[in-house]
Parts: sequence; C-alpha cells; structure tokens
Amino acid sequence: MKIESKQPFDTAQGRQILERREEIEVDIVDMLKETGSDFTLDHVRDAIYHEEDSDDMMKVMAMFDRGGDVSEFDTVLELVTDAWNYFPHEVLGGLSPAEKLLEHQRK
Repeated sequence: MKIESKQPFDTAQGRQILERREEIEVDIVDMLKETGSDFTLDHVRDAIYHEEDSDDMMKVMAMFDRGGDVSEFDTVLELVTDAWNYFPHEVLGGLSPAEKLLEHQRK
C-alpha cells in the first residue's frame, strides 16, 4: 500500500522532500534484500504511517534485524531514522515530519 502525503509540493523544498523519500525507498528495498528480511517497503511505510507507541520505531528497526554487528546496526538506524522523518504519519495528518517542518516554516 503506497501512502501518499497530503501536502501539495509547489516549492523546491517540497520537491526535495519527495525526491529524498524516493531515495530512501530504494535504500530500504536494498537493505531488506541485503538482510534477507521477510518484510517489504509497504510494511515499513505502513508501520511508520500507523505509529501509535513510543517503541514503534524500534519495531521498524526489527524488520531489518539479522543480528549483525554494530556498523550494520548504525546503517539500519540511519536508514530508519530517515524513513521516519520523510515518510507520512497518520498522527501528523498524513504529513511527514519534514513536511510538517516545511509547513511550519511557511507560516
């Protein structure tokens, strides 16, 4: 299920957010394959969109867990953090934190 943002992107910053989101999606697909995960990009997007608890980000991290070393954990953490910041969240009205920040800056 592709979750689209509700924010119109009529600015350069808005388009940059969409471009960065697309880059993150490619990286997620690659990392899921690399780690041999049974999860998909849709699982990651859905978990982020429907976040409810303070530990939901760790649930997304667990989708990539194969018991790797610290450097692999750091790579996954960075990727999940980027996804968390650039993917839409239902609690933000369908916006990503990056879009919410952009919206705030426009006011």
